[in-house]
Amino acid sequence: MLAPPTCSRIGRCYGVWLMSLDTAMTTPRFGLESDLAVALDAARAGGIVAKSFFRGDFEVREKKPGDPVSDADIAVNQEIISVIRTSRPQDIIISEELPLPPQRINARRAWIIDPIDGTKSFIDGIAEFAISIALVCDQEPIAAAVYNPITDELFDAVKGGGTRLNGENATTSETAALPAVVLGTSKTELRQQLWSHLFPEVTLKQVDAIAYKLALVATGELDAVIALRPKSDWDIAAGDLLVREAGGLMTDAGGTPHRYNDEDILHPNLVASGTLIHPTLLERLKPDHKRI
Repeated sequence: MLAPPTCSRIGRCYGVWLMSLDTAMTTPRFGLESDLAVALDAARAGGIVAKSFFRGDFEVREKKPGDPVSDADIAVNQEIISVIRTSRPQDIIISEELPLPPQRINARRAWIIDPIDGTKSFIDGIAEFAISIALVCDQEPIAAAVYNPITDELFDAVKGGGTRLNGENATTSETAALPAVVLGTSKTELRQQLWSHLFPEVTLKQVDAIAYKLALVATGELDAVIALRPKSDWDIAAGDLLVREAGGLMTDAGGTPHRYNDEDILHPNLVASGTLIHPTLLERLKPDHKRI
């Protein structure tokens, strides 16, 4: 088993088992390849389990009103954790389906996972869900995998190494004018009209899983995503890296980047898009973002 990369004082991770610091800085994808391989193996393994449940019979219960969890969520979660712990037994794991580990705050490295982002869609037999896995180092994502096993779309990224979809390089859109923007939203946000009234000229596209929406921003299929309902670390950490490594931006509605594995794992809002349209989106949101 390869030794895991470590985090330098400046937050860059590199493989101490293969290369010098200079080489790692010039070839960042190679320096994080072992961590990325773990994320991809875990995503694929979880995908096999998810497919075995999809459109089948399984038990569903509520963690709290309006927040369902299924046997599939638990089984996928167990499979992902098994893969990660086999290769990275010393790392902290933070999952939507587990209590927060008390030692996480002092951990420099933490895996943040959502075994099925979009559980409601999964339960309804709709292929708009994703497995979301991010490795965070010093509160910043450095490796990520987002996988929709039904459509067989596997998105991955490493810090400084770009974003890929099924092995092909991906980039965010270069759309610069609001009338040309395709903006991803959810059924709930459409119903509540949290922000859509501020963007009458855009085209809205409903995709209910936030990790999957962010992955689609990273490939340019969506120009932007706005979410004005709170999201947890496991919802957005992997998608954040996908968007930024594809050349885009992801911030809160005030323009501040997100940090992960902080004391508070909830993020009140987010705006993810290509770089050209991002300032326009933030400007249009200014009257509303503080009321959330």
